[in-house]
Amino acid sequence: MELSWLSWLYAAVAQVIIWIHTGFSTFLNPDGGLTWALTIITLTVFMRVLIFPLFLKQMRSSRKMQELAPKVAELRKRYKNDKQRMNQEVMALYQGAGANPLGGCLPILAQFPIFISMFTVLQAMANGQPKWGMTQELVDSARKAHIFGAPLPANFFMSSADIEGFDAGVVQTKVVLAIFVAISSLTTFLTVRQSVTRSMAQMPDNPMAQQQKILMYISPLFAFFSLNFPLGLILYWVTTNVWTLGQQHWFYSRHPMPEFDAKGNVVPAKPKPGLLGKIRGTTPEEQAPPPPPEPKIIRQQPSRQPRSKRTGSKKS
Repeated sequence: MELSWLSWLYAAVAQVIIWIHTGFSTFLNPDGGLTWALTIITLTVFMRVLIFPLFLKQMRSSRKMQELAPKVAELRKRYKNDKQRMNQEVMALYQGAGANPLGGCLPILAQFPIFISMFTVLQAMANGQPKWGMTQELVDSARKAHIFGAPLPANFFMSSADIEGFDAGVVQTKVVLAIFVAISSLTTFLTVRQSVTRSMAQMPDNPMAQQQKILMYISPLFAFFSLNFPLGLILYWVTTNVWTLGQQHWFYSRHPMPEFDAKGNVVPAKPKPGLLGKIRGTTPEEQAPPPPPEPKIIRQQPSRQPRSKRTGSKKS
């Protein structure tokens, strides 16, 4: 899959691969599987860091939509007989609050050209084609690399003769590829499950809840299409799934779902302890409720007596 309008991105990905591989080759075997595995993992992390601002924008937009949920429900109830007016009012509410309903598509749209570029470059390396600034020596190095005994350019449906041509065992290669695909499927399921669970918790009456559940269980099946992908690309997919899983967990733990009062206003969430506080823990004194204030002592001052009573003399 080679798209001419993405040639500049292919060249950029290839150049980054060259830089990363050169860096790891200074202290590791250039042809080793560890070197190439670290190269692909580092490249994946670098690409995900580049689109991290889009992820934050997506999550912040999603949180704003959560906070606006009671007002949106009120507008839908008010204009239930006029869908056009209802949609206009809802969109005006979102725009006024700076929330974008399509914000969740940004990371996916940004990641898609990167995935195509990774696929194209790694496929060219698997086929032994030096393109986009890569040398034949670099391509041959990638083709020699083995990860847990499986060749980096191999895929599950590759013929036994081709696998043996990489000096690898057929059974071992297929087992390693199957394990990586299974990990890819599991991480895909966990990532979608994490997102769907959050969505259903914030909108229990969502009419799309059943479809989201179906998507949650169907999505892992798409990972099995990667059986036809080179091992290097499957490693990229596993890495990006693990990154997404940890990234979502980090954001959800720091930004719990908003709570609302009886009027539908957002109740400010209590700040959670930082990393140092979690490591240090809380002492029993910190966990115990604060002691009640000490009662104020009011001293009874003796009333001032007349001078005659103090001296014992009678008043004439």
